[in-house]
Amino acid sequence: MTDTTFTIPTLQTDRLILRAHKVEDIEHEVEFFKSDRSHLSGGPLTREGAFRAVMGFLGHWALRGYGFWAVEEKATGKYVGRVGLWFPAGWPEKEIGWSLMNGAEGKGFAYEAAIAARAYAYETLGWKTAVSMILHGNTRSVALAEKMGATLDSDFEHERFGPCHIYRHLSPEATL
Repeated sequence: MTDTTFTIPTLQTDRLILRAHKVEDIEHEVEFFKSDRSHLSGGPLTREGAFRAVMGFLGHWALRGYGFWAVEEKATGKYVGRVGLWFPAGWPEKEIGWSLMNGAEGKGFAYEAAIAARAYAYETLGWKTAVSMILHGNTRSVALAEKMGATLDSDFEHERFGPCHIYRHLSPEATL
């Protein structure tokens, strides 16, 4: 029998709390996955699909020991997106990923949370490298990866999402 007992750590930044997903977050994900923006994050999805996606985020923690955090704005308690560490089947390498809910973009939340996630990957999990897999045409994610110091490493053809850019993040030593 596999031990699936796990704890999702809570991280905090100046403005954000990165925490485990709660059932209340699902409605925000349902709305996001209905929107046109979701095609850059695996959508659009039905209500059931969005529910399954959140369950997948939680299951990734159980099976890999890391995953996506729900991102909550400290000042308002509002769910603003998900950021985390990801390596499901079909991914070329361990990834730092992000998706913000509609209306939360352009405020620096993804950058702030992704920097915290990368620090956790390097300092707590001992990762030596990380990538971000970004769909062609996702200019906002490219800009964020580059702001984090990541550089275009290669291209990758994902079986479901199609052509992606692989951005390589700075090494742990370069982030100190």
